Amino acid sequence: MYRNLLIADSGKGHVEEMVGMLQDIPSLKSARVNLLHVVSEQSKAESEQHREDAVALLKEAVVRMGLDPMAVNTMVREGDIKQTVLKVADELGADLIVMGSRGLGRLQSILANSTSQYVFQLSTRPMLLVRDDLYVRHINRVMVTIDGTGVGDDALRDACELVRDIPGGTLTGVHVARQESASSRGGRTKTDEILDAAVQRARTFGVELNTVHTEGKDVGRSVCEVAGEINADLLVIASQDRRPLVARGLVDLDKLLGGSVSDYIRVHSPAPVLLVREPERQ
Repeated sequence: MYRNLLIADSGKGHVEEMVGMLQDIPSLKSARVNLLHVVSEQSKAESEQHREDAVALLKEAVVRMGLDPMAVNTMVREGDIKQTVLKVADELGADLIVMGSRGLGRLQSILANSTSQYVFQLSTRPMLLVRDDLYVRHINRVMVTIDGTGVGDDALRDACELVRDIPGGTLTGVHVARQESASSRGGRTKTDEILDAAVQRARTFGVELNTVHTEGKDVGRSVCEVAGEINADLLVIASQDRRPLVARGLVDLDKLLGGSVSDYIRVHSPAPVLLVREPERQ
């Protein structure tokens, strides 16, 4: 489970509320919390004033989140916010990045120079994104996408490890087929096999997985609709990044402008989104 959290706090939105909800989960209570505030590069005089203001903001945030000041690593950095969040995450070896989001669409995100969209697409680390327009609830009902891939199994594992520590917590797995699966001789479909395998894997973590199978050409929309129907408090999704390593430091315009399932869910999910990335391979 996550042991080293990087909270990119701007003093706005619902990130602080989300951190409080995470602290209620027993397995995350002992996680190290790193609280980051980034200020833009200024003249020396302006820089010193902005740093002082940022330090004060972080102290206030620690109090509001009910964290132990002695146990929190607070950091103020200067530079471009997007690049700095990614750089600090690498420096710390963070296993989860928590950020807020205005919920802008793809093109709006590019035009508005959205920090969360940039980090969401380029980070190779798991990321919890909390939109400003969402009501953050205690995490009880968790939903995870099931796709039968390796990174999908990682997402299922993370979801199971979260849910098993939540008293009364439930986990629902949703599989979206773009077209109806053909039945085999035994009457079972590929979807049946994927969902059955997920149920068995969840049981190895001591969790009972409720499954939902739906069909639709728009996978992202279908996932969000199911999340709304079950009133999910957290949506866990997997995302594969098949770009070569040399290109992973560049914005993937195809994803930003195209039909990225994860990006649709980022904008339209009725619950905070936990994105689990495919582990980076050298």
